[in-house]
Amino acid sequence: MKWLRKKNNDQAVLSLEQQRSEKLAEMGAQLWASRQEQGLSLEEVVILTKIPRRLLQAIEEGNLNDLPEPVYIQGFIRQFADALGFNGTEFANSFPISAQPVNSQTIGKTSPLAQLRPIHLYFLYIFLILCTVNGLSQLLNNAALQANNNQSEPDSEKQYVVKPELTQPKQSVEAQPVSDTLSRIQEVQPVQIGVTLKASSWIRVVADGKTEFEGTLPEGTRRTWRAREQLTVKTDNAGGVLMSVNQQKAKEMGEPGKVEEIKIAAKPRP
Repeated sequence: MKWLRKKNNDQAVLSLEQQRSEKLAEMGAQLWASRQEQGLSLEEVVILTKIPRRLLQAIEEGNLNDLPEPVYIQGFIRQFADALGFNGTEFANSFPISAQPVNSQTIGKTSPLAQLRPIHLYFLYIFLILCTVNGLSQLLNNAALQANNNQSEPDSEKQYVVKPELTQPKQSVEAQPVSDTLSRIQEVQPVQIGVTLKASSWIRVVADGKTEFEGTLPEGTRRTWRAREQLTVKTDNAGGVLMSVNQQKAKEMGEPGKVEEIKIAAKPRP
């Protein structure tokens, strides 16, 4: 039960981190667009807010890893928004700091079988197979004993020995494929892309075969997506979309007004 509670807590923290990352990207895009409209540079905002330039830039880019604790991030967002003429307190309150209380109720209602990891399910299957083999062996042994009793005389006494061949299926069960699979998973480095809209464009993002986003994003929007194996990005205005791969320098996807689709696969870890 302890490892089960720990896993549920880890899932809740992961979900909260995703909420913070997505909300920061959205708020950063709004602040960046407002600053551009007012013709202010980051240096001028530094003078107004007394916040270091690298932190302001991380907020605009939605880069959660370069920022301190969430409570400080919310304070920086409030000062940033105040400097641009927003209601800083109201604007910053939408940035999540702590987990929602409903998580504990959700965890309590989760089925234990649904929370089992693949490795535990694998050993559960092995246990079921062994039980089935033992049961079948016992059934065959009882059938053999009954048949021999029917053919022998009442006063005869015989000893029956269980043939070892019936228990041989136990030796065929191996757990090697699980370790092989885990090692292959650990050798792959996830892939990450970030997009910045120079002009309003339609975009579709597919991560590991699942569509994560499809729709039109306005000019100035900045978004980030991650995948374990492969990311596919398609747009109808390649020149209006700047894309960076694994935090490298952003480049245009292609020529303005043209449809372009780019696939980025995860690379093996060095």
